[in-house]
Amino acid sequence: MIFLVLGLVLFLGVHSTRIFAENWRNRQIARIGEGAWKGLYSVASVAGFVLLVWGYGQTRIDPVVVWNPPIWTRHLAALLMIPSFVLVVAAYVPGNRIKAAVGHPMVLGAKVWAIAHLLSNGRLGDIVLFGAFLVWAVLDFSASRRRDRADGRRYAVAGASRSIITIAVGLVAYGVFAAVLHLRLIGVSPFG
Repeated sequence: MIFLVLGLVLFLGVHSTRIFAENWRNRQIARIGEGAWKGLYSVASVAGFVLLVWGYGQTRIDPVVVWNPPIWTRHLAALLMIPSFVLVVAAYVPGNRIKAAVGHPMVLGAKVWAIAHLLSNGRLGDIVLFGAFLVWAVLDFSASRRRDRADGRRYAVAGASRSIITIAVGLVAYGVFAAVLHLRLIGVSPFG
């Protein structure tokens, strides 16, 4: 469990600088340059991600079961993952209505992902992993929306086709991940 926690602290800590230390972050970027900041940020993020993935895998070897979720929660999680994938795609398709409406769809998608997995998994490692991501996503979404309001930032809409593309790509990505990749990468089939 220690490696999972260390990975979460490093990964989510790096991703929390704009939430808790924006002025410090800005000073570091001014001091070392944006390229160097992005490089250090990326290295720390990858190191944290590797640690949390490895640590999470270790929690599956000797699991501590906190509760046994009913089977229907798997189906609910699978349904919740559909909007989660669409939201993540919305972060990358410029001019779509979803991004214009929510501002930070990637973070909102992470929130939905975490909730879905907390509902359908009852091991301590799951609760620590998905619970940490949920807390981070709630804080980050709130901070990001507050920054947008303070800056008067609005996200442009380029037409309905961008939203249609966003939804279509999100659905295809969800289908591929749910049908093939989740089992291969995570070792668990979302559909039992």
